[in-house]
Amino acid sequence: MMAADLIVWHGPNTRSTGTVWLVEELGVPYELRKVDVFGGETREAEFLKINPAGKVPAIRHKGKTLTEMAAISLYLCDEFPKAGLAPAIGDPLRADYLYWSVFRPGVLEPAIVTKAQNLDVDPRTVGWGEWETVITLIETALEDGPYLLGERFSAADILIGGALGWLKHFKLMPDNPRIDDYITRLHARPAYARMQASNQ
Repeated sequence: MMAADLIVWHGPNTRSTGTVWLVEELGVPYELRKVDVFGGETREAEFLKINPAGKVPAIRHKGKTLTEMAAISLYLCDEFPKAGLAPAIGDPLRADYLYWSVFRPGVLEPAIVTKAQNLDVDPRTVGWGEWETVITLIETALEDGPYLLGERFSAADILIGGALGWLKHFKLMPDNPRIDDYITRLHARPAYARMQASNQ
């Protein structure tokens, strides 16, 4: 059997689940290498050769190693365009797709940490908004359809929906009918179920 062109380093029950979900949606062959994040494996010398920051996810494709979840998502969707998870350059939806793809690491995750740890942060001094503003932005985007790009499911939904699902799982976000329906819709996807199996 030939080795897969795509390798994914994944820590079960960490943010790298989103990358596994993405690859399952892409429908391409890949090799999954599980990493014991909570046991400290990402801090060991062997893994630090893959990602010196000691974080998952990480991928290797065509001999190139790439880290950072949003970067991986943007890269893989452009490498495998037939899956249709990213609007092509020139598509009117491309701008919104890029916006939401970087919204997770640049805005949503910092807002989550700020809220979860009760940090006193002046919103005028940071690049993300207050928690209530961030959630309102997502809720407003879902007014026009079942997904962030309206009727079109994209990799941006994996990034944003994955984070929102994590928040709901750990009861860090109150009930919100529109967002709750969005999470339920995403979790019903077959690729999401296949990703869940990788956490076992």
